[in-house]
Amino acid sequence: MKFVDLISPTAVKVVSSTSSKKRLMHDISDLAEGAYGVNAPRILEALMEREALGPTGVGHGVALPHARIPGIDEVAGAFILLEKPVDFDAVDRQPVDIVFAIFAPEEAGVEHLKALALVSRSLRDQGLCAKLRANPVPTTLYTILTETEASKAA
Repeated sequence: MKFVDLISPTAVKVVSSTSSKKRLMHDISDLAEGAYGVNAPRILEALMEREALGPTGVGHGVALPHARIPGIDEVAGAFILLEKPVDFDAVDRQPVDIVFAIFAPEEAGVEHLKALALVSRSLRDQGLCAKLRANPVPTTLYTILTETEASKAA
């Protein structure tokens, strides 16, 4: 799996500020609805249910909310860069400013796990995160995400 297969350029957004984790989940749901045509309330409900099992803030300012969504055909992602970090109940108790959400079909098994592994591994790279934080333009963020992987493959 590659980022270019996981995320649409229209699923990348910069948000100047958000008031809470719940508001951020609304932003993610709306972004996914616009990019993939999936019902935003359905996405929000699935993300909140998953979050209730345990926070998906993985540390170093990064969160990876994910859920299985009825009615989608393939694993998809959405990326939000927050200009002002928000509390996300992350494992290191640091606020989050990089959010990569993953949506999987209900029956997706290994593809969902491959997507989570790809995103998690990539966003552990502090150099990549620094690049993302320094370029608050959606088209540039998309390019950084998809080119990083291409340069590692070369």
